[in-house]
Amino acid sequence: MEDWWRGAVLYQIYPRSFMDSNGDGVGDLKGIAAKLDHVKALGVDGVWLSPFFKSPMRDFGYDISDYRAVDPLFGSLADFEALLKAAHDRALKVIIDQVWSHTSSDHEWFQQSRQDRKNEKADWYVWADPKPDGSPPNNWQAWFGGPTWTWEPRRQQYYLHNFLPTQPDLNFRSDVVRSAILDVARFWLEKGVDGFRMDVANYYVHDAQLRDNPPSGDPNPALPRNMQIHQFNSNQPETLDFIAKVRERVDGHGANMTVGELAPGSYQLMAEYTKGQHRLHTAYAFDFLGAWPGVEKMADILAQWREGSDDGWPSWAFSNHDVMRVATRWGDAIGCAPPRAAPLFMALLLSLRGTIFIYQGEELGLPDADVPFEKLQDPWGIAGWPVTNGRDGSRTPIPWKDETLAGFTKSKEPWLPIDPRQRVLAVEKQEKLAESMLHTTRALIAMRKSSPALASGSFRVVDAANGQLAFNREQGEDRVQCVFNFFANDASRTYDARPKVLWSSDAVLKGETLLLPPFSAAILKLS
Repeated sequence: MEDWWRGAVLYQIYPRSFMDSNGDGVGDLKGIAAKLDHVKALGVDGVWLSPFFKSPMRDFGYDISDYRAVDPLFGSLADFEALLKAAHDRALKVIIDQVWSHTSSDHEWFQQSRQDRKNEKADWYVWADPKPDGSPPNNWQAWFGGPTWTWEPRRQQYYLHNFLPTQPDLNFRSDVVRSAILDVARFWLEKGVDGFRMDVANYYVHDAQLRDNPPSGDPNPALPRNMQIHQFNSNQPETLDFIAKVRERVDGHGANMTVGELAPGSYQLMAEYTKGQHRLHTAYAFDFLGAWPGVEKMADILAQWREGSDDGWPSWAFSNHDVMRVATRWGDAIGCAPPRAAPLFMALLLSLRGTIFIYQGEELGLPDADVPFEKLQDPWGIAGWPVTNGRDGSRTPIPWKDETLAGFTKSKEPWLPIDPRQRVLAVEKQEKLAESMLHTTRALIAMRKSSPALASGSFRVVDAANGQLAFNREQGEDRVQCVFNFFANDASRTYDARPKVLWSSDAVLKGETLLLPPFSAAILKLS
């Protein structure tokens, strides 16, 4: 099916933390293959694999030194091919991360480019002269803190890096660079992958004039980057020209998909990057990967999406490897502890119109892990301590068993510590409990797949006030209403005709009235 990704549910795997097959404390490709039956049993349509490519791991794989090689930490290219076959044998699609905005500073391309201004790859990266006083070319601020510019004495120039200084930005204004990246895409498509998750896809092209970014006016900036609007180091119109080339390449290899990460992005940017047949198939931004938005703002974001054939298609995620797990992030915000909050948020996620991404462990209702400073690995967390502990709390190993090392590894110590609060939510324990979060997730996915309305139907907000969110999904004669109570107060809704309860978390239907205790939800079939 050409548009299989519309309404699909995909499961994100962070390889370092999924399953360790060789006892070195780090997850790997063989470990993923060994646990594919767990993924298949969820009922998802496929997986998104975070980077497993050769890398010095300064940003844990998002700093690639060879786009065509598997890092030995994760295995070999043969291991990936075996994993791909194992997934396809289970009718699971495989989407792989492609980090094209930047490379590792260890990449041979950059090592050559930095030597002088006349070599073959001299313009493969973004280089600029200093200002007359020796300061950087402009005021752009990097995501992890500090200027986006680092001095290279061999060239007597600065190079651009929107992230770590060891992640230099490729120059997408170069025809040769664009061609080289499209060749990377062809390599993996010919291996048989089903598409790409494109890391920071709105950061490919920089402003040719290197104009200063305007101030944001943020009264409480967490980092210098929050003090400016990233108008000129991201979201350039030429980026869409390159994405059209990627779309052409991907579409030329069958029923594949592209999903772009638009960082930090917004629903407006998602619509722009997915509109028509020459842009991304779908995209996600950070509207729901930050602080609890409240029902009014959430409803406004969801209602903005037009539903014409060329109006773009959204993707939604509440958790991933870059943010605190949603059960903690939103659960704490609304006053609902993670175990109770998990089914509420999962039901919401799986009721939305779009392509859905579930992050590993979300199906278990995992809270964000507590990682002490001395165990932190994330460079962002280490630099930001104690204001932030970075991203490690969402990256700890999946608990397969309720034991010291969680069934994840036979090593004496995993790369990140096991949080006991996560270990007690292990897969093995939840399998045996009929009302567990694991079984709830499976039931919600099965319901979505069996309902044309939930899978791909229209979306209309019915109510968004006083902590309640209600919306209708419709496709033909299939009419469904999804109702959520995010307040610590009882609520109720009355219907003209008694609906049928498809799924409920604490909500009870009495006659024509739906009773909604605090933090409850219901999915109803309307007559």
